[in-house]
Parts: sequence; C-alpha cells; structure tokens
Amino acid sequence: MKHSIIIVLTLFLSTTLYAQFQISASGGYAIGSAGMKLGETQTASGTENSYGSYGEGLNAQLRGIYFFNDKIGMDLSVGYLHGSDQTVSKVNLTGYEVDAIARARAFGAATSLVYKFNPNVYGRIGALVKLGGKTEAVVYQKATFSQAEADAFGVPLGSYSETNYIEDYHGQFPLGFIAAIGYEYPLNDNFSLFAEAEYYGISLKRKDSEITEFNTNVVLPDGTVAVQGLYSLDNLPEGTNRNTTYVDELPSGNTDTSKELAVKVPYSSFGINFGVIYKFKKSRS
Repeated sequence: MKHSIIIVLTLFLSTTLYAQFQISASGGYAIGSAGMKLGETQTASGTENSYGSYGEGLNAQLRGIYFFNDKIGMDLSVGYLHGSDQTVSKVNLTGYEVDAIARARAFGAATSLVYKFNPNVYGRIGALVKLGGKTEAVVYQKATFSQAEADAFGVPLGSYSETNYIEDYHGQFPLGFIAAIGYEYPLNDNFSLFAEAEYYGISLKRKDSEITEFNTNVVLPDGTVAVQGLYSLDNLPEGTNRNTTYVDELPSGNTDTSKELAVKVPYSSFGINFGVIYKFKKSRS
C-alpha cells in the first residue's frame, strides 16, 4: 500500500513540476474538403453541379491549454466561422434569372489532446461541436411577365417581378473530428507566435428554416418600380412557407409543404491559422 502511494505521489509531483497554462488567439482561412453537391448552375446550354463546403471561410479562435508535463496537454477552444458564399442555384434563361447563395455564420467549441513532438512542433486531435449559428441563404429572382401577366398588372410587355429574400437554416446538434499540426516560435519566456494546419471533419443535419426577409416588386422595362412590395414577409406568395421543419420520414401522399425530408450539409475543411500564445509561469509545486 505504501509503495502504491509513493508511486502515485511521484507521478503527481512529476506532472505538476512542469504544469503550465497558456492561452492563445488566432485567425485563419479554411477551404472546403470532400466537397458535396450544394447546388446547380443552369443556362440555355445545360446544367452544371456546384460543389463545396459551408466550412470554407474566415475563422477566429480563442484557446486555453493546460500542459500536464513538457509533452502532453489538453486544449479547450471556442471559435467563430464567417463562411464564404456557396452557389445553391444560379439560373440564366430567357425571361428567368436566379442567383441564390448560402453561407455559414457559426459558433463552435472543441476539446483536444495536445502533444509536443519537440519544443517547437506540436499536434492536436480531438472533438468538435457546433454551439450555435445558422446557414444563411440569400436569394434573388427575376421573372419576366408574359403578355397575360403584363395585362393583369396593367404594365407594358417586358416588365418583370423582382424578388429578394433571406432564409436561415438551423441544424441539429453535431459532433465532429478535429486535428492539427503546428509550429511555435518563441519570442520570450511568455509570448510565442504560431502557425498551424488544421482539419475539421463535421456535417450538419438540418432541423428547421425560417424566411426572415422577403420582398417582391413589379418593375417596368426601364427599371422603374411600378409596384413596391407586391409580396412581403407578412404577405408571402401562395405555396411559400415562412417556416419549414426537416424530418426523417414523410407519410405517403403528404400535402404539408411546411415539412421536408432532412439532409446533411458539409462543414468539413482544411485551414491555415496564425496567432499568438501567452504562457503563464510554470507551476513548481
């Protein structure tokens, strides 16, 4: 028993002898990895798929790292992703145009095991979760009136409807994988600079969506607005739902257009981060 206690105390003291806490702040840019189909581009000559990941874009992170000894530590971080625009639908046909993009605005957290290969090179591996945010779709649509439609509105042929709306998509709680390798360059006993390559592996299953902005105008051929706010958030066109819920099953013959089958969307990425580390004084007891 005494022998076991001595071993435990020895291990504890050897760990706390090198115990050190440090914090870091960084920013970087990530590109999509294993991009999945997000949308289509359609012209008179054909249709082309658009691939990507909502994990692409600018990010910022704050981390706290506790090293148990001179090799091993634990990392807890929070971050924000300002995603790049991804093409969901781009249509350019005679009398009909659509330009729809979507982008991520997300907050996340991660915990990782950190291992120092030497005083400068380290690696991290751990788990990633999304804390909050949304995937924001921004849509523009232009539809030229037929003669009958122009007559119904009392406008000349060549007039068109112009619609702009924003729809926010929210996802279920996800769990992903994170890995990184970095290089640290000490400036003095407390401050260091670092650069690292980082991988996120995560997908998000859609839960619901909400149209948060909507406006349709009737526009004359010369660009003059003839009817302002033909449709709005409080007066949506027939068949357009302000809120949509995503489910795993729909009954045969379903007529509830406010429910759709759920899909998973990719947030995986490869990124480069640059930042600064502040090291607190090592514990000696």
